[in-house]
Amino acid sequence: MAPKPPKSPKGQKKGKKKMKQQLLVPEEEEPMNMESMGHPEIYPLVLTTKTQEIFNCRVDEDMTDEQTYKLIKKEDILADLQNRAAVSDFHPVKKIVREYPGEELLLVYDKDFKYGLNFYLIGTEEGKENFLKPPEVPEEQEELKEYVQEDVYVYNPPVSKPWVSLGSEKEIEEESVQESGKRVTYMISRKRSEFGAPVTFSDQNASSVKDAYIECTSYPEKNYTLTQFEKDVGLQVIAEVKDTSTQTKWAFPKNATTQYYPREFSEEEKSLIGESKSLVDFFNSVSTSVEVALQQNEIMNTFIDDWKNLAEEESTFGDKTDTHLKEYQSFTDLHNTMEKMITCVSWHPTIYGLIVVSVAVRLSYEERVQNSGRLLLQPSLILFWSFSDPIHPQLMLESPDDIFCFEFCPSDPNIIAGGCINGQIVLWDITAHADRIENIKTGGHRSKKTSLKPMFLLEPDSNKESMYIRHCAVSSIENGHRKVITDIHWLPDSFEINRMGSVFENRSGINCQLVTCSADCTICFWDIRPQKPVVTSAAAASAATTVTNNTNSQQPPVEKKKEENIDIPFDVPSTFLHLDLSWKPLSRLKLSKGDTSLDHCPTKLSLGEDPFLCKIQGTSSIHIILRDKILSQIKMVRTSEINPYQNLEAGIANILKPIEDFCTKFFVGTEEGEVIYTDWKMERDSDTGRLMAKKPVSLYTVHDGAVHTIQRSPFFNDIVLTVGGWNVAIWKEEVMTGPLLQTCCGPKRYTAGHWSLTRPGVFYIGREDGYVDIWDLLEKTHEPAQSQNICITMITYIKPWTFSSKQQFIAVADYYGTLHILEIPWTLSHPSLNEVSSVNYYFEREVRHLEYVQQRKEIREQEKIDMAQELVKKKAKIYQKTKEQMEAELKLEYESYLDLEKSVLFTLGLSKVSERKSYLDSH
Repeated sequence: MAPKPPKSPKGQKKGKKKMKQQLLVPEEEEPMNMESMGHPEIYPLVLTTKTQEIFNCRVDEDMTDEQTYKLIKKEDILADLQNRAAVSDFHPVKKIVREYPGEELLLVYDKDFKYGLNFYLIGTEEGKENFLKPPEVPEEQEELKEYVQEDVYVYNPPVSKPWVSLGSEKEIEEESVQESGKRVTYMISRKRSEFGAPVTFSDQNASSVKDAYIECTSYPEKNYTLTQFEKDVGLQVIAEVKDTSTQTKWAFPKNATTQYYPREFSEEEKSLIGESKSLVDFFNSVSTSVEVALQQNEIMNTFIDDWKNLAEEESTFGDKTDTHLKEYQSFTDLHNTMEKMITCVSWHPTIYGLIVVSVAVRLSYEERVQNSGRLLLQPSLILFWSFSDPIHPQLMLESPDDIFCFEFCPSDPNIIAGGCINGQIVLWDITAHADRIENIKTGGHRSKKTSLKPMFLLEPDSNKESMYIRHCAVSSIENGHRKVITDIHWLPDSFEINRMGSVFENRSGINCQLVTCSADCTICFWDIRPQKPVVTSAAAASAATTVTNNTNSQQPPVEKKKEENIDIPFDVPSTFLHLDLSWKPLSRLKLSKGDTSLDHCPTKLSLGEDPFLCKIQGTSSIHIILRDKILSQIKMVRTSEINPYQNLEAGIANILKPIEDFCTKFFVGTEEGEVIYTDWKMERDSDTGRLMAKKPVSLYTVHDGAVHTIQRSPFFNDIVLTVGGWNVAIWKEEVMTGPLLQTCCGPKRYTAGHWSLTRPGVFYIGREDGYVDIWDLLEKTHEPAQSQNICITMITYIKPWTFSSKQQFIAVADYYGTLHILEIPWTLSHPSLNEVSSVNYYFEREVRHLEYVQQRKEIREQEKIDMAQELVKKKAKIYQKTKEQMEAELKLEYESYLDLEKSVLFTLGLSKVSERKSYLDSH
């Protein structure tokens, strides 16, 4: 046969095009209906605010409790599908809409989420008619149902009946197992000459010989699982017998009332009773017992509810799911080409469900220098993530370089300060974009009460377009930090400091100063207020007698002219334009190591309590009360249209009242693992006259690595948690003998940590292997209560947040740039009844233990000193002997030696007869 001619290349190309077209046709997804609940005609939908406005079905306006449905034309839905395509909320049911026979579809508002979503669509004409015109029940039947009494059940035993075939034999035959294919037959043959031949056995390698026998044992197939779909069960019906008995006689309850009036004694009766001896004897007999009863009531609360306490203790016990962190959501920046890690995390102070992170490129210093050109093309960002969209950030704050720390302003959450890797401080003002990220929405008759669902509602179209916001001010490169800024904090609005570190009252009532620490061994204080104008020498001299002036507050006129000539971009607010590229630190503090020329390198610091967290006495949890205060301030600003940061007065220039007895000491963690308790108030050197930092109050090298976390407890302001290297430590302020708790060496290095916001004895520690150690001081103090794996790489930051009394979250950031949002279980978020007092007692006990250990050390040291002094005295006594005493002692020793010699010679029989007689006479 002749071979077939090959096909033309054109035919081949056409075939390929057809194949591509077949592959590109998307398969339509089946819409979800409520067939499992007995309603196949119902299709649940989610309608956003924009879709509700398009079809005039807005909740609480068009859709109310009285009007819960609306007829929508089929043409309008098809037009919306054509305009918005996959973005349309009717996209899941587009097949049902196209095949619908009628012209109008029925849309129903599901207020109680009966079918899981806020709306549902009826996809059949019959279902629409049944909803609009339900079948009416005759009134006579309804009255009969009310008055018909239930008949008493009478048991009728079953009666045997003849067998009637209904075709079950065919089902049994179909269920029976039968052979469906032909059996396989094998024939094994052998040559006749090989029968009866001798056989020899020998050892050999089965894998090396080709025809050798290799054993193949049976094993379970992982890809095949047998599931049971049907099961035959036999039941037997019997009469149910139940015996009950009672001793209570039921009586019909009736409402009863009693009206009476008090009976009062007359004046004569009162005088007679008061003078009676029986009353005096009665009071004398019962006075002692009454006093004892009153004392018992003061010692013990007799009105306490024991059942509530019992339930409180039972709630602490639970299974594994109640004690472990549950994965809630995760965020990853998929649009960035560079591999970045998360350096800092912060929840928005006022908006629920909004979390902000800063990212940095995962490169060493040498790699940054080599890839500097590539890094310039990639923007350095702070990302605003919302619970509603885990892929697209809502806002992006641009910065000159990678941000390693940032913090919201407590007075205005629209002001953000951050520290760069190049040592600059950056300020952002997002007031113009506050409406885009707000969670509180007004309008209609909607309740203003926040929902328990942690959902941050935003429009679908706005989620896709992220906003890039430029910074409004950046500090001077020449006068700032020389290396990466590792920590930044806003000073509280209750005070302000000058260049000497002295504390004064803050008349403005807003946060105007910052403190930063850097790897260049310096701690700097910054003031965001405009610098004061140049004053005359006489005025400056008079002002210097009352208060120390800020040296950095004078600005040369040349710089002022330059500032006026700067063209402000349209998208940059002018809030802090006076600081841009000319911002200098108010005060600079160096932590010297003493006699050496080296300085301590700070990584983290803690000045005082967190301004965003405030503990309310008498409750068992932390309430974020400052959030309401900030919200009220924002509302006042909007009503008055005045930003308090627009008209800032010059700081320290006016005569302010100093604050006496103010604690200016703070904790600092260093790269060498040291925890320093020092003072930010500076003093002048007596020799040079320069301002110098004071000597540290205490310095302990507890950690064997850089300190990554130093944080005060939200319940006890004098308790500080430090995390670094391979261990964790807890300190108490003003206790100079060492840490209250120092853990042993962990399995991996610790990289982050944070106190629990609602339980005073719980804190979370992140490790470099992706595990989170949960410590509970009431359960264990020598090891973590539990450890849970969160990711496969190093944890870089931990930040918990209280959403409501019933729901709490914790944000865990890792080295690969993923932000994990975990839900904290009940046992880790709700404290026991007396947990605050129990943890406080534990800390006090540890303080007493440290004092006892210190006392024992002092006693031992004193004992060593006393022993050394006694040895010195003994040696002095020996050397103080006279010459005659020493000669007498030597003579006695010589005589005892001669006696010993005579006794030895006598025992050996070597002495002379005269010597033996003299020896015997002497002995």
